[in-house]
Amino acid sequence: MRIIDHFRLKAEREDFRVVVETIEKGVVFRGTNLWILVFAILIACLGLNVNSTAVIIGAMLVSPLMGPIMGLGLSMGINDLALLRKSGYNYLFAAGVGLATSTLYFLVSPLRDAHSEILSRTSPNIYDVLIALAGGFAGILATSSKQKGNVIPGVAIATALMPPLCTAGFGLATLQFYYFFGALYLFVINSVFIGVATLVTTRYLKFPQKDIQDEKEKKRSEQIIWGVVMLTFLPSVYFGYDIVQQNRFTKKAETFIAFEAKLPNNYLLSKSIDTETKKISLTYGGELFNEGEVEALKMRMPIYGLDTAMLTVSQGFAYLQEEKKNSADDPLVKALNEKENQLVQVTGEKDNAIQQLSAIQKDMAAEKELSWQVFNELKAQYPAVLSMVLSHTLENDASTQTMVWVSVMTFDTRIYDKDRKRIKEWLLARLNLKEEQLILIFEVGTK
Repeated sequence: MRIIDHFRLKAEREDFRVVVETIEKGVVFRGTNLWILVFAILIACLGLNVNSTAVIIGAMLVSPLMGPIMGLGLSMGINDLALLRKSGYNYLFAAGVGLATSTLYFLVSPLRDAHSEILSRTSPNIYDVLIALAGGFAGILATSSKQKGNVIPGVAIATALMPPLCTAGFGLATLQFYYFFGALYLFVINSVFIGVATLVTTRYLKFPQKDIQDEKEKKRSEQIIWGVVMLTFLPSVYFGYDIVQQNRFTKKAETFIAFEAKLPNNYLLSKSIDTETKKISLTYGGELFNEGEVEALKMRMPIYGLDTAMLTVSQGFAYLQEEKKNSADDPLVKALNEKENQLVQVTGEKDNAIQQLSAIQKDMAAEKELSWQVFNELKAQYPAVLSMVLSHTLENDASTQTMVWVSVMTFDTRIYDKDRKRIKEWLLARLNLKEEQLILIFEVGTK
């Protein structure tokens, strides 16, 4: 069997009339369907209000908003103008009910903070278009198949129709129109491209199309449809490009700060990267630095691709130096000077500790390398050696502590006295030690 046969859809395809009837049933919002929509909106609003992802996912699973959107796509795919009008009316009606319900909720809710779940739905981009398309294709393919599985709930979660509609209501209720328009645009993106995916799939699967006598009306309808698609698509490309550029700027700025933002006798207290204005702000604590050091820092920015970025450097304790000169006897200045000295001392101690740890780490690495080299040299002279431990440590006695080297050598045969003496003399010369500085232990083991 060829690999391409695994991707064929014909064997599992549902009867076209069954698919159309299934989608038509989910188009109308009346009675139970309408109340489910209202409660789904309330669940989503509560989830956004308390910043709970789990509650928001629950609302997306309950929401029946996919119905009219797939109805719009299907009606355009099969040229069913009656279904198109019905789906369009119910889509606008459902969106209006959702927007009104969420606005009323946020008007009476005592919680007005914009948490991460709200903020994440106010800046749509090209990636949201791709998500909506993929979700729409999955949804219509599952509906058109006899093996539907649990795809539709997954599509509802992935495309997230409910949360942006509720976020738009939050923007209206709090008069934050940036949130309103951003979230509403995300809702439109999801709706349009789920519809487009449904349209394309129904045409690809060759659903029976209804005849439209007026060719001009048919052509005009298609022009309107693709015009709406392009008007929705183009801004998302721009926003997606902008997000990529902001991420690149952040990475470049982080690299620049990590490798270059080091001033003598100063400690970096805080950093700020503004991707919109391309501004990097650094605040240091420690001794006063001169403008030459700052200019040298700025001149290295082009190396990291930050030619157009602006760098501001401020001194956390600089004002204390000026106050010290102008009013040395002022009790407040004395207190500030004392505080400054304490902070500088803490900073110095921290730097010293870091340097000491770095030195210890280097010594350990050097000792490890030396141990490996000595073992290989010994192995070349005495192939019977199995292992060797070589360590620099303290020897304690009743009154003193002395730094000594300790070596434990394991051989697979007995080592005679002449060989022990020879190995000890070689190791003393190799490590440039006196006899009292080396403790040598020989052992016999097995492989």
